[in-house]
Amino acid sequence: MNFYNEIKRELVNNEINKKIKNYSINKSDLITYYNVGKLLLEAGNKYGEGIIKKYSNKLTKELNKKYSMRYLFDIRRLYLFSKMHPLDAQLTISHYRLLFPLDDNNKIK
Repeated sequence: MNFYNEIKRELVNNEINKKIKNYSINKSDLITYYNVGKLLLEAGNKYGEGIIKKYSNKLTKELNKKYSMRYLFDIRRLYLFSKMHPLDAQLTISHYRLLFPLDDNNKIK
């Protein structure tokens, strides 16, 4: 599996979906971030953590949009977070970033 090409495909498809259907942007974002997060985790397991820096540079250059290492790490963290807590399409990744540090399920809810 070429993880980079899969990640790039997911992100490009998401940008297309944003332009076509504004009403479902957030749901599309969360699905994309979930898929990309899973791929990033698998790529990191196979190639090491340095792969995220490599992908960050390549995606930023090839897609003309900044995909920082922190952003990619957050996307991967969203995937891991979703394993414990179902994702809600009403929340954005910015909302989830606020929830990541919380350990108490009641506070997260």
